[in-house]
Amino acid sequence: MKSPFRAYIIFFFVFFSATSWHNDLKEAEQIAKKEHRHILLNFSGSDWCGPCIRLRQEVFDSESFKKLADSSLVLVNADFPRMKKNRLPQKQQELNDAMADQYNSKGKFPLTLLLDSDGRVIKQWEGFPEGTIDHFITEIEDGINTDK
Repeated sequence: MKSPFRAYIIFFFVFFSATSWHNDLKEAEQIAKKEHRHILLNFSGSDWCGPCIRLRQEVFDSESFKKLADSSLVLVNADFPRMKKNRLPQKQQELNDAMADQYNSKGKFPLTLLLDSDGRVIKQWEGFPEGTIDHFITEIEDGINTDK
């Protein structure tokens, strides 16, 4: 029998292998402060939310997004899978619940937020972003530049 932790590791690797995603906001804030970056926090339902899956495939896996992320962002994902086989370890679920309590109390999926290194919301997108990938990236860049 496979352990839930092993399933989570495999899922996490497959879901976020293209770009370096974190799952602890406090850790991401420390990195963002040290490297003078912003945080992009994404709430997803990786195994049930169609727009979440589409956002990952069409936006987060795109070369143009990866280029922006590599230069300006610390990426954080708070995932809320529903399938038993994808259940998160208790500690990770607690971290995700705390992020949701603070930033996503209405339980919207996907919800993507641009934060400064102190965790203050600069901009947010509910659902799949409207327009092209380039338009979404421009909105992120505008949020970063406005905050400087």
